[in-house]
Amino acid sequence: QVQLVESGGGSVEAGGSLRLSCATSGLTSSNYCMGWFRQAPGKQRERVAIIDSDGSISYAASVKGRFTISRDNVKNTLYLQMNNLKPDDTGMYYCAAANPCSWDSADWGQGTQVTVFS
Repeated sequence: QVQLVESGGGSVEAGGSLRLSCATSGLTSSNYCMGWFRQAPGKQRERVAIIDSDGSISYAASVKGRFTISRDNVKNTLYLQMNNLKPDDTGMYYCAAANPCSWDSADWGQGTQVTVFS
């Protein structure tokens, strides 16, 4: 059974940093397309960053240059380093794993809340 558990969220002042982690079990993360998504109140879930099984990475335009996605294949853990946070980054952050890379059939974590105040 695949399980994804996010951690590292919190409340931070604008300009600050947070590092999210997603611990996985029941899968070999290196074989999966993995990603971070977020959902702000009243808005649809949006893709933040994706890392494919071949290591290719993509970011949403709004976070490019500020966020960095990475994975530790030994620990089967996914990370999201978030720097220069802005109030618009506030939301619930979810990690997801999919094989093949189709988010309609992905496994999802429960989410971790990120709040950025000005």
